[in-house]
Amino acid sequence: MSAVEFSRIVKVRPQPPQHIDLNAGEAERSALAVRFGISEVRGLSATLSFEADGPAVSAKGRMTAEVVQTCAVSGEDFAVRIDEPLDLRFVPQGSLTVDEEEEVELSSDDPDEIEYDGESFDAGEAVAQSLGLAIDPYAEGPNADLVRREAGIVDEDAPTGPLAEALAALKRS
Repeated sequence: MSAVEFSRIVKVRPQPPQHIDLNAGEAERSALAVRFGISEVRGLSATLSFEADGPAVSAKGRMTAEVVQTCAVSGEDFAVRIDEPLDLRFVPQGSLTVDEEEEVELSSDDPDEIEYDGESFDAGEAVAQSLGLAIDPYAEGPNADLVRREAGIVDEDAPTGPLAEALAALKRS
């Protein structure tokens, strides 16, 4: 297993902390940018409040990040702000048994469940995974429409064909 870029270990016993603030340092942000294939992670922070429920631990909070990624259309870098609620549930290893034959529907209201082994879990890695899911791999920067027009790419939502051309000619007159 490779090294975790943003590790913040939380002990389950005797009791998890009530609240933690996580902030990624420069080296951690650089490593996360490489991991997620983006140009830069300028900032990453999260706040989490914990509540124990037997061996499981619920964590709720918020993650904010400033990242720089490449526009899927123009290839130019642009800044993106991410601000996401976090709803996580850390459960002991083996608690998440899934029948491969059974279809499972997840609700957006359900917390993300993450297994841990032993007496602790990695809240930093959970935040890093949440960041990875929040990054839009097809994000478009501010110059995407201009690049499309210059390349002659037609708007996919615009009607095409002889009737559309006739209507466009009428609008111009």
